[in-house]
Amino acid sequence: MAVLPVKREGPFVSLRREMDRLFDDFFRGWELAPWVEGEWYPSIDVAETEDQVIVKAEIPGMDPSELEITLTDDSLSIRGEKKEEKEEKKKNYHRRESRYGSFSRSVRLPALVNTEKAEASYDKGILTINAPKVEKEKAKKIEIKVKGK
Repeated sequence: MAVLPVKREGPFVSLRREMDRLFDDFFRGWELAPWVEGEWYPSIDVAETEDQVIVKAEIPGMDPSELEITLTDDSLSIRGEKKEEKEEKKKNYHRRESRYGSFSRSVRLPALVNTEKAEASYDKGILTINAPKVEKEKAKKIEIKVKGK
């Protein structure tokens, strides 16, 4: 029977593997908004109070009339396009972090909401959507009717 030599890892290989595992575990489950050329994704906060769901989206530099909001009883979608300002002078950018282009964000809401009573406002680059929760129906006692009596 032939004995095969045991392949041993150097200390750096096992350290690298452990660091990769730590980073994978740390970022697992995060919804990271990818930056794709021509697209950007505004940051969204979803909060809930006793009687309403509040969604805030950071959308600076946009005209609110260029936003489209779609609300169902359990989800919200925001779409729009942030247009780049064009100037006649050519600029020599040293750093450019502003994002332009179309975007679409959809989030599942933590509770069912009344879409008819929802309101949206826009102030200083923050879009706020307030949607009242649907009132839960209370349990109703049903009387049993007995036939033949």
